[in-house]
Amino acid sequence: MNNFLKKYWFKLTNQDNYKQYKIEENVKRDVKIFQTKFETYINEIQNKIKNKKKLSFLHSGHIGDVINVLPVIKELSKDHVCNLYIGINKPLEVKHYGHQGGNVYINEKIYNMLQPLLKSQKYLSTVEEHNNQEIDIDFDILRRLPINLLFDNLRYGSLIAGIQPDIEVPYISVTPHNEIKNKIVILRSLRYRNHFITYKFLENYDDILFIGTKVEYLDLKKEIKNLKFYDCRDFLDMAMIIKASKFFLGNSSLGIDIAEALKIPRLMEACPHFPARQVHGKNAYDFYFQSHFEKFFKILYDNKNN
Repeated sequence: MNNFLKKYWFKLTNQDNYKQYKIEENVKRDVKIFQTKFETYINEIQNKIKNKKKLSFLHSGHIGDVINVLPVIKELSKDHVCNLYIGINKPLEVKHYGHQGGNVYINEKIYNMLQPLLKSQKYLSTVEEHNNQEIDIDFDILRRLPINLLFDNLRYGSLIAGIQPDIEVPYISVTPHNEIKNKIVILRSLRYRNHFITYKFLENYDDILFIGTKVEYLDLKKEIKNLKFYDCRDFLDMAMIIKASKFFLGNSSLGIDIAEALKIPRLMEACPHFPARQVHGKNAYDFYFQSHFEKFFKILYDNKNN
């Protein structure tokens, strides 16, 4: 019996066999896609790391994902010159509500805000827009691989490069902000919300500062009436404020990506429906439920070492 007939025979006569057949066919399809389109490229990356002294990287995805590949690049910079190229105006495959880039991952405005932070990292020799430069490690292939991306997104870069850096140590370095200090800094995006919880109890505190977009700020101000807002000049400015904070609070967004990179005390609103962002190391907490939210918030707030 050929595969076409087998499929419909199982569908009509035995649902368990039909489900198992579909699983096996999907596995065969994914293996074929990987072997024909990606396996050679993945293997070549190892040769480039071994034989080249200068490596070029491409990333055209979400700004948080760019931050999340930096541990791999920093590790490789120990014995390589590392150049990072950012792809501009790559279309989003799926529209994201409230996305700063509109219908693209990174537009020119976002790139101009991200570049100062990246350029301040000494292990990056070059940071430029991608304009046909030769690329050794293309992190963009991650979204084309036949895999489920619902895993720790700090490991996305490791999956492509085959490098396992220590993700419990800082991989971004900035000086603390000179003027905005010792605040509870919040960035809560409109995506990846946890609808089991509320931020309303934070009205009891007067040192809360929001550093996301104005739209995000006005949305959260519905729950925290005394919430204050700071419009960051760029993402280096944002990182300096987070570095100088008492601690950072937010959901899966650029803010938590930067806080994680700096390894400052941080509290993450985990998304039950898309738990791809994880926190690692000391003074790092996440939560699904309100009682845990308030408990961990108090631990960080009362921590005299913050």
